[in-house]
Order: sequence, then C-alpha cells, then structure tokens
Amino acid sequence: MIICAYTLERWPDVRAAVESVQRQSRPPDEVILVSDHNEDLLVRARAAFPSVTCLPSTGPQGLSGARTTGVDAATGDVVAFLDDDAAADSDWAARLLEAYVDPSVLGVGGAVVPAWRAPRPAWFPEEFLWVVGCSYEGQPRTRAEVRNPIGANMSFRREVFAVAGGFDSSVGRLGKDTAGCEETEFSIRVRRTHPHSCILIEPSAICRHTVTADRVTRRYFRRRCRGEGRSKAVVSRLARGGPALTAERTYVRRTLPAGVLRGLRDLRRGDRAGAARSWAIVEGTVLTAGSYVITRVRLAGSGRGRS
Repeated sequence: MIICAYTLERWPDVRAAVESVQRQSRPPDEVILVSDHNEDLLVRARAAFPSVTCLPSTGPQGLSGARTTGVDAATGDVVAFLDDDAAADSDWAARLLEAYVDPSVLGVGGAVVPAWRAPRPAWFPEEFLWVVGCSYEGQPRTRAEVRNPIGANMSFRREVFAVAGGFDSSVGRLGKDTAGCEETEFSIRVRRTHPHSCILIEPSAICRHTVTADRVTRRYFRRRCRGEGRSKAVVSRLARGGPALTAERTYVRRTLPAGVLRGLRDLRRGDRAGAARSWAIVEGTVLTAGSYVITRVRLAGSGRGRS
C-alpha cells in the first residue's frame, strides 16, 4: 500500500489517508509513505506513523518518481496506491483484492467519490468530475475491463513492474500543476507487455477524494482541462497513438453529447444551471482538445515525446 505526499499543507489529509488504510477490514501487509523531495514532511511522517515505512523519493521530483520509489520498496504481491488527499472506505483493500482471483487480471482500480470541502458549483457537470480527480459519468458502474484506473485509487500486481518498468517521469503531476496521465501511460505499457491480460474497475472499492475550494473555480476547471490535453498528447506520443485515446473517443462521441442534452433538458424543466452545465461540457471539451492538438504540433516540431 503506497501513499505519495509532497507538501505539509495537506498534512491533515495525509494523516486521514494513512489512518484509513490502517483501519481496513483486510489490513495491508505493509504501508509505505513516500515523501516527494520534502525532508520536513518525511521527518514529520516518521514521527507520526511509527508503523509505516516512510521513505524519501529517489526518483525525479513528481508523482511518477515517488510512486516508482514506493514500488521498488514494496514486497507484497499486489501494490495499491492511494492519493495523499484521499481516504479509503474500510473494505477498500478487500474489494480490490477480490478481483485478483482471476490470474489474467493485472490491475484493479476503484471508485473515487468527491469529498467536497466547499459547495459544489451548480455548473459543474458529472461528466467532468475527472477535473477534480474523481470518477465521472461514462465510467462503468459495475466491475468491468478498462484501459486504465484513476490514479487516486488503483492497484497492480507487483510482478508487472519487473517487466513493464515503473511510471514514466515525463508524464504525471509535479506539485500543484495540472498534469497527469502517468497511470494511463503505465497501463497501456502493461497491456502491451502482457497482451492477454486485463485491467479492471471495481466500483465497490471506494475512496473519498478531497476537493478543496480552489478546485471548484472556473479558473481551475479551465487550467485542468488544458493540462489534461497536454498530458494526453504526451501519452499519445509515447504510446504511438492507438490505445492512448480509445476511451476518450467513446467519451467524446457518447458521454459528452448526452451530457449536453441532459443539461438542456434540465433547463427546460426549470433548472437554470442546466445551461451552465451544458456550456461547461462544451468549453471543457474545446479546451482539452485544443490543448491536445497544440501540444502534438509542438512535440512533432521538436521531435520529442515530452512536454
């Protein structure tokens, strides 16, 4: 069980995350907390969590390097990841492990439910909850195969890292930036090195992800959409197209148009925020797609797969 943390500003959330995994109905064999190049955080964590293995990240600064550090230190057959600002339900670990009965399953992710620290804006559509790192409209509601899990709540067999390698530090979040998709790139790589395997989503394995007031603003919404577009462009380049955008094509063709229509129907029924939700879907799609295209052009011009 790995939790990666980078700032003392989230200390109450870090404590809640650690305590949530220590209260599991199926206790993890080990809990590893990786401090992402923050010595003060590491010192405080070691003092606060004597039963937890607290380590400094030995990789490049950022979430990918910290996660790979945790994997290198892990000894269990299954390695689970929980964000430092998420808290797992008491049966979370047990629910994830149930899906590994099938030997072809190499990864399992769970549901990420928003824990709003500020009122949720009426304009915020379900289809864009990924902006705040949570499960969103269009994802499976029952156990199903997926391309990749959400990084805040995921697990993999430890053996796959020996073949596929660790998380690529050219993608993934660094501090408070809006990049991401390291779990997407890694999952694509896992499937490529294990072509007859699968990765599942198990919605009953739930964690609650903190959503702070600064993440429910229009400004953050737009920044996060642009960041996602950039990240997807890098992943698409690294994965050589194809599987990098398979889930997104279905999302854009089916989920988003349905969301726009639902918002307009809500407007006709008297919910004036319905129009705002429809517009947010349109705006978010344009910003994400535009950022993707611009980044792909820049990468093609530079001849590199990194941004």
